[in-house]
Amino acid sequence: MTVFNPGRLKPACPNATSARPNRPLLLRSGSVGLMVGALAAISAVHAAAPAPATAPVAVAPTPNADPAKQLPGAVEVSNIDFKRGADGSGRLVVKFSGDGASPDLRNNGSSVVVNVGNATLPASLRKPLNVVDFATPVQRIDARTSGSGTQLVLDTSGNFESLAYQTGREYIVEIVPRTGAAPTSRAVGQSTTGKPSAAGTRGYSGRPVTFNFQDVPVRTVLQLIAEESSLNVVAADTVSGNVTLRLMNVPWDQALDIVLQAKGLDKRRSGNVVWVAPQAEIAKYEQDKEDARIALDNRTDLQTEYVQINYHNAAQIFKALTEAKGIGGGGGGGNQNLDGGFLSPRGRLVADERTNTLMISDIPKKVSQMKELIHVIDRPVDQVLIEGRVVIAQDTFARELGARFGIAGTKDGKYFFNNTIENNDLTRDSYVENAISGTPGFELAKGAMSNLGVVNPAGSMALQILNAGYALDIELSAMQEEGRGEVISNPRIVTSNQREAVIRQGQEVGYVTISPSQGSTTIPIPNVQFKDVLLELKVTPTITHDGRVFLNMNVKKDEVEGFVDTSIGQVPTIAKREVNTAVLVEDGQTVVVGGVYEFRDRSDISKVPFLGDIPFLGNLFKKKGRSKDKAELLIMVTPKVMKVEQRG
Repeated sequence: MTVFNPGRLKPACPNATSARPNRPLLLRSGSVGLMVGALAAISAVHAAAPAPATAPVAVAPTPNADPAKQLPGAVEVSNIDFKRGADGSGRLVVKFSGDGASPDLRNNGSSVVVNVGNATLPASLRKPLNVVDFATPVQRIDARTSGSGTQLVLDTSGNFESLAYQTGREYIVEIVPRTGAAPTSRAVGQSTTGKPSAAGTRGYSGRPVTFNFQDVPVRTVLQLIAEESSLNVVAADTVSGNVTLRLMNVPWDQALDIVLQAKGLDKRRSGNVVWVAPQAEIAKYEQDKEDARIALDNRTDLQTEYVQINYHNAAQIFKALTEAKGIGGGGGGGNQNLDGGFLSPRGRLVADERTNTLMISDIPKKVSQMKELIHVIDRPVDQVLIEGRVVIAQDTFARELGARFGIAGTKDGKYFFNNTIENNDLTRDSYVENAISGTPGFELAKGAMSNLGVVNPAGSMALQILNAGYALDIELSAMQEEGRGEVISNPRIVTSNQREAVIRQGQEVGYVTISPSQGSTTIPIPNVQFKDVLLELKVTPTITHDGRVFLNMNVKKDEVEGFVDTSIGQVPTIAKREVNTAVLVEDGQTVVVGGVYEFRDRSDISKVPFLGDIPFLGNLFKKKGRSKDKAELLIMVTPKVMKVEQRG
């Protein structure tokens, strides 16, 4: 195992930075310092440091150990691909036919230029790529030859930041859009706007660095990262191999993750110490640690506790805890490693419904966790007062105007004036009186008669003219009726949070039905049945985390409007009003959850044909009626949260 201390990476002499100019470069973003020959200094440090007892640490080989790989024409570009990232970034992937390609990336205004001086470009790839449809900052990619090498030019639009790294025979360039002027650190697959990407990767906050390595030992890269991060990096003895890496302006913690992923490594951090080892080795270490913990738990004595449930039901808590996924069901057999639930494999949980108590038997750690969990569950919940109001407003108006008259013969004419025809005083003329009473010989000759008067007039005026030989009766009647009414029903109910509450008030209306005859008799059997006519409020409140109330409710208002006569009795006619809804309401706020508005306007005319159409005079031969009905139904609800504090 090798420990990389951040203080160990120092130049061996004042001229160490210029002694080996052909070594990889380590650039710090935001500074003007340039470290050249860092690998030479590292090699010097390794040579001076004592070797560990387990295995010697190999000195980093010279990055350019194979000069033939760097010669122009040694490799060629085998493929050029472009993809869109989850965060709207553009990703250029360049594949080479062999190892040793040395790309160089530069930003030139709104273009990003990648020069690969020692890689040739086949004729089939020498063509521009239009990538506007990908909706990334990259608009166009031009692949062309440059001398004996290859040049890729990425035309972009808008603000962006570039990221490039090389793994094996692939060179990846990412162009990420950003809104701010200052560069921002980001993870691969994470949006620069601060919102998490679809991949769910974490953000990076390390200082941006630039690495340009060709076939460098992984241990050397880890030591450089330890210097940049000021962390102590511990590398396992099994960490080996070389890596070719080119990262431009990348946070150091992201660079570390890229190196680990490229070589199949993983890390664990404790404070300022980072342990790096192969993934299989770390997984085996954690598995062995977990097996040791389970074995220790299996040897621990069990502890029994009795927990009194105050505000909940012990049987319901028992059901919720025992039905949880991964809960221990008993010791022995294949359940020995089952420890992902509320109880260990040896744990037991019993509920006593009579005393509302839970009995827990388990190792002390699990008993403590269960008691804490039950304390969170067993607490009083807030209550809600729901006040409903059902308002039924009605407004009616009716007006009628009509006339009626008749002509009858008489002997001596006299004039009588009274309120109606029936009440006219006809006793002063014996002939007319005898005629009305039906005395033989005193019949009156009826003339043109009209009866278009109001059936139930509010007022009327009658005129009778008696003359020698005739009687004339005229009556004008009129009626105007107005009515306003309002019915208010105000049900109230209190319930706990997320508990359904129902309140009803009303009556049962009976009616008769006929059942078919039974047996040998042919007489039908009458039955009396009842129909509920209720005012009902059914509601389930849910108090949200921000103090509002979500109501799932049903309000019903029934009324008996009348009865229908049938051959077996009367059947009630019921007016039904109902609303079923779910609404989110502020605490104490009144909201109208439903309403119905009805309006009726009716005009009627009854008249004598032809005579009723005569101007002015036709009013004596017609009856006019006008009616207006308005009805409005409003259902309002007001929830009020009643806070319940838990006693100590």
